[in-house]
Amino acid sequence: MATRIALDDAVDLGLPGRRSRDILASVDDAQSTFRIVEIAVPEPGADPRPPHWHPDSEECIYVLSGLGSTWVDGQEFAMRSGDTLYIAPGERHVTRNCSDIPLTLLCFFPSSQITLLTESHADVR
Repeated sequence: MATRIALDDAVDLGLPGRRSRDILASVDDAQSTFRIVEIAVPEPGADPRPPHWHPDSEECIYVLSGLGSTWVDGQEFAMRSGDTLYIAPGERHVTRNCSDIPLTLLCFFPSSQITLLTESHADVR
């Protein structure tokens, strides 16, 4: 059954260093995850966010607006509006804003349950 989801209805995941909202969280039978992520302009002197990974799911990141850089297991990818990056399961990665405007991303996972791991903890988001 088709469902319209307003951005205001997306669930804020409270992830550090970015605003990450799960658009499909309100759809009970969704088999995938679709998120909008906003990464603010970095504060001078702020510690960078550490990488994370998803051991059980690939991730596709599409840049809606802004300029960024995504580090994936030692390789750096410059990202700008219209670019898409595929990240395989288990690859450590982090995306950072490289401009003076917010970086806005659409992130897709082909699963409704995503494990997010960092060096300090594991969380299902």
